[in-house]
Amino acid sequence: MARSSRTATLYRMVMPGHVCPYGLKSLWLLQRQGYTVDDRHLTTRDQTDAFKIEHDVSTTPQTFSEGRRIGGWDDLRRHFGWPVAEPGGTSYVPVLAVFAVAALIALAIDILTTGGVSWRVLPNFIATAMCLLAMLKLQDVESFSSMFLNYDLLARRWLPYGYIYPFAELLAGVLMLAGVLVWLSAPVALLVGGIGAASVFKAVYIDRRALKCACVGGGSSVPLGLVSLTENVMMVGMAVWMIATVV
Repeated sequence: MARSSRTATLYRMVMPGHVCPYGLKSLWLLQRQGYTVDDRHLTTRDQTDAFKIEHDVSTTPQTFSEGRRIGGWDDLRRHFGWPVAEPGGTSYVPVLAVFAVAALIALAIDILTTGGVSWRVLPNFIATAMCLLAMLKLQDVESFSSMFLNYDLLARRWLPYGYIYPFAELLAGVLMLAGVLVWLSAPVALLVGGIGAASVFKAVYIDRRALKCACVGGGSSVPLGLVSLTENVMMVGMAVWMIATVV
């Protein structure tokens, strides 16, 4: 097999107790792009520090090609036209991932219980999404409540609501998925969904504030807006539908 005419030199940390994951990623990306890589290992902390001083860089790995330094992992991605998440940037990917997984779980539940796909897939999807979103919030309730206070109308008036919200969302989602205790799950979903929808609408469309949504937890990069509003409207719609079917 002919060797690639494109070559690169990669310096990365490979120590007995630590192999830099970004170094491995850089090696993989260079090879994927067809480069012949001179893979040079920095095997001690002193060797790594000396390399940084010599090349006036603050991090490793570092890639060199055609007599110039390309840079670290993010620089390498930019060099090949790959997207790079910027610090403080926003993304809908986290919440879209939740919705996609919820949809697949809802389909699996429907196929398991009915042998096919029925109208039940929609309420199962909403209930599953509520459970997954609550789980993400519950990973760090303190961080979630702090971000939630930026825009939620009730939490600003009664601070404990910020801590209660993810538990209430999980409770409503689980009960709705099980189809039990509608007298409890529907009012809870109606309450948290209604207040949430009003809060998002006021913050985004009336006050015109640029905020991040706490819907997937306190470390969220999801912008507050249509997706957040949709989450709350789904909860309200689910609650209304359940009340209507019982009545």
